[in-house]
Amino acid sequence: MKRLKLFLLVGLIVGSSSCQKYLDIVPDNIATIDYAFRMRSTAEKYLFTCYSFLPRSGNMYADPGLFGGDELWLSTDKSWWANWQVALGTQNINNPLLDYWNGYNNSTALWQAISQCNIFLENLDKVPDIDFMEREQWRSEVKFLKAYYHFYLLRMYGPIPIVDKNLPISASGEAVRVFRKPVQEVFDYVVSTMDGAAQDLPLEVRDENAELGRITRPIALTMKAKVLMYAASPLFNNNTEYSSFKNKDGQALFDLDGQNQTKWESAVKACEDAIALCREAGYDLFEFELTQQTRNISEETRIQLNNRGTLTERWNKEIIWANTLSNTRELQVWSAPRVLERSNMGNSEPNGSIGVTMKIAELFYTKNGVPIDEDITYPYTDRFSIRTAESQDRFKIKEGYTTAVLNFDRESRFYGSLGFDGGIWYGNGRYDDTNPHYLQIKSEQIGGKEGVGWHSVTGYYAKKYINISNTSQNTSTYTSINWPWVMLRLSDLYLLYAEALNEVSGPNDKSFEYIDLVRSKAGLKGVKAAWTDFSKNPNKFNSKEGLRSIIQRERMIEMALEGERFWDLRRWKLAPEILNSPIYGWDVDQSSSASYYRRKLLFSQKFGLKDYFWPIRESDIVVNKNLVQNPGW
Repeated sequence: MKRLKLFLLVGLIVGSSSCQKYLDIVPDNIATIDYAFRMRSTAEKYLFTCYSFLPRSGNMYADPGLFGGDELWLSTDKSWWANWQVALGTQNINNPLLDYWNGYNNSTALWQAISQCNIFLENLDKVPDIDFMEREQWRSEVKFLKAYYHFYLLRMYGPIPIVDKNLPISASGEAVRVFRKPVQEVFDYVVSTMDGAAQDLPLEVRDENAELGRITRPIALTMKAKVLMYAASPLFNNNTEYSSFKNKDGQALFDLDGQNQTKWESAVKACEDAIALCREAGYDLFEFELTQQTRNISEETRIQLNNRGTLTERWNKEIIWANTLSNTRELQVWSAPRVLERSNMGNSEPNGSIGVTMKIAELFYTKNGVPIDEDITYPYTDRFSIRTAESQDRFKIKEGYTTAVLNFDRESRFYGSLGFDGGIWYGNGRYDDTNPHYLQIKSEQIGGKEGVGWHSVTGYYAKKYINISNTSQNTSTYTSINWPWVMLRLSDLYLLYAEALNEVSGPNDKSFEYIDLVRSKAGLKGVKAAWTDFSKNPNKFNSKEGLRSIIQRERMIEMALEGERFWDLRRWKLAPEILNSPIYGWDVDQSSSASYYRRKLLFSQKFGLKDYFWPIRESDIVVNKNLVQNPGW
């Protein structure tokens, strides 16, 4: 009989004890497939095993979207972080970083995950003591997971094999040497599989205590919409840069039939279906609700918390899918500045070692809702000079504190997402916004650089990750609210819809409606009003190209620090333009304002054609002669 072997990462096994019930997995001593499917209880454990392979989104070391791009930056003593090495340009074919093909170097073995899903689907009908509806729901959940794992590999590696069924033990050596499939064929497979799964998925989980994170119909339709957005985007839609990328038998791996407009139309329809279903299920944009503790805060602070709370308020009404395999305590510990409450530096207490790049600080709009280099009222050329905060700045910057002009007169998401020298940090022990924490992080100040690594090397902190209820009880105890990493949320879907609509028909009322819904949550005027009143280019939104640029920036701001920018820059084919540029921060070694607020070069980042897709490990190419390596590797 077939042996059941589960090679689960130690991190997943250890982490599962604190997650939802459904993360229990099949015990290692289960001997056979037949035993695993002999009754409902053991089959359910196999179902949970299929979930256990979900990539560890939000993990500091395993998520390429966090440190693989240009949003977050570290001090040089963190060079052992595999995903940051991607950003530093040390990816290679001998021992690939974050090798999701095989499961090496802080990754998950996704081909093994797909194999486990196939085993489950092949054997589910053997289970005797399960009712029909539950059986079909389980089948649909695993179908979706299998499709999602294929999509994750497709997004990372480009054209991949399709493994819809496991090969029998008796298969010949040649049969197991699979070919890569054209990208459109893989997209079609992923979409059709998600479609098939959606039919028998529930609108919502029945038992929130035990099932949050399980796949529902809104998750399936929203992820399908995102998959179709990738299929329609320039990286995959008639990308002539890959015209010579072919299998060894000559099969082209990228379609080159001209920009296929029907792909955008399919994405529009999928977004509309997902939005309608999400509304039926009660999803809505997150609005921070006042509590007894926060009842007296200003409207300015509340709007900032709309941004911060969207991630950190567990299972709020905007979250469509969150990964309960993820544990964000460590991310919060390493992102929180020490200055909030003086604490010992270490791996388990706030150490402030994760910095946000100046490129991201400059990305956010002005208070008028347009880019800082477009706003006719903003002193863009003087942004690196210094200015002293006044009373009207008090909910954003400590009154009387001197900081960079760059930190003044910005939109609420800037202040909700970033901490900086002199910046207000609401919550975390202080809930009166007339007497909040504020950061003092120049050298020799309470939160300034100590040692090589216990500080933000850029001078900006990822406030967006920190739940406002986290507290330091004393110098050695940090209490944090662990929130599951958000995989899909409504603002994400709205901006995808606006993007697809613009690609189909250019500027249109629906695109503006859905962008403006997201902007309204941030306290901003709509696109038309903001650009007409404050932009140097007041007609920008009237062309498809101009509105495309606006939507892309809106998306990069709204989804900042959530791992989406890494993938979006690739699918838009903007990575060479944006990632071939320096990484800057403030000069955090300095103690005076005049010296600290000098832009300091940290790294000169490079991006070439080969960096769009991960390399396949060289040894895999040697074993399977039918596999071709990605271009450039």
